[in-house]
Amino acid sequence: MRTYLDFEKPVAELEARISDLRQLAAGDTVAIGEEIGRLEAKAEKALAELYASLTPWQKTQVARHPQRPHSSDYIRGLMRDFTPLSGDRHFGEDAAIVGGFGWFRGRAVCVIGQEKGSDTEARLKHNFGMARPEGYRKAVRLMDLANRFNLPVISLVDTAGAFPGVDAEERGQAEAIARATDSSLLLEVPNIAVILGEGGSGGAIAIAACNRVLMLEHAIYTVASPEASASILWRDSSRAEDAATSMKITAQDLLKFGIIDAVIAEPVGGAHRTPKAAIAATGDALAAALDELCAITPQDLRESRITKFLNIGRKTG
Repeated sequence: MRTYLDFEKPVAELEARISDLRQLAAGDTVAIGEEIGRLEAKAEKALAELYASLTPWQKTQVARHPQRPHSSDYIRGLMRDFTPLSGDRHFGEDAAIVGGFGWFRGRAVCVIGQEKGSDTEARLKHNFGMARPEGYRKAVRLMDLANRFNLPVISLVDTAGAFPGVDAEERGQAEAIARATDSSLLLEVPNIAVILGEGGSGGAIAIAACNRVLMLEHAIYTVASPEASASILWRDSSRAEDAATSMKITAQDLLKFGIIDAVIAEPVGGAHRTPKAAIAATGDALAAALDELCAITPQDLRESRITKFLNIGRKTG
C-alpha cells in the first residue's frame, strides 16, 4: 500500500478515485475506462508539477520516505554474487552498515552501505541506519581489503547520522568516524559515494570522502538534520523547515557549491514510486564514474581526492 506525504494529498485523492473506479469497471467499462484515463492523466500531471518545484523541506520528507529504496535494495539490484562480511575484529557486528564484495557490471568491487531497514523488525535490527563505532571500524576493514586487492569501493550513504548513544561514545565513536574518513581519503583505488536518501553529519562523510560523490535528485546531504539545526540556531526544533531552507541541503544546491559531483535524476514522484528505475539510473551513473576513475593512477586518485576535499569551501577566482 502506497504511503503519501502531506504535500501529495491532491495526487492521493485522484489516485483513490481511480482505484474506486477500477473496482466498478465490471459494469459500464467504456464510460468508466474513459474516466479512469482522464483521471490518470490528471494525476500524472499533478505529480509532475509537484515534484518539479519541491521545497528543501519537501525534499527532506521525500528523502525519508519509508518506501524509498535502501542500500540493500541497490545491492540486490546492481550486484551479482554479493558476499557480505561481518564484524570489525575489535568488538562485534553492527548491522547499521552492510558491506562486502561482489560483481558490478563485470567488475569486482567492494560495497559499503548504510542500511535503515524497510519494516519495523529490520529498522530495529539495523538501528535505523545509525552506526556505532564497530560499524565504522568494519567499513575501515573493508576498505583496507579493497585496497589490498585493488578493488574499487562503492559507498551507499543513507543515514540520519552516527548513533549518539552512551555506549557508542564509550567505544570511541568520534575516533572511529575519523579513522573511516581518513581511510576513505587515503585509498589508492577509485571510490564513489552515492547519497541515496539522507546523508547526515559525520556519520555520512565517514564513508563518503570519495573521488566522486553522486546524489539522487531528491536526497539531502547536511552537517546536521534540519531538526537538530533548528534546535541549535533557534532552540526550537519546530523550525526545521526554516533550517532546511537556509542550510542548502539539496542536491541542486550542493552541486553548485562543488560539494557533490553529479545529480542522478529520479523517476517522477521520487525513487519510492519506481524503485527499479531509480536503481537502474544509479547503476548507469556508477558505471560511468568507474569507467573514468579506473583509468587514473593510484597516486593521482589519492592526491586528487585529498585536494578535492581540502578545496571545499575555499573562494576561487
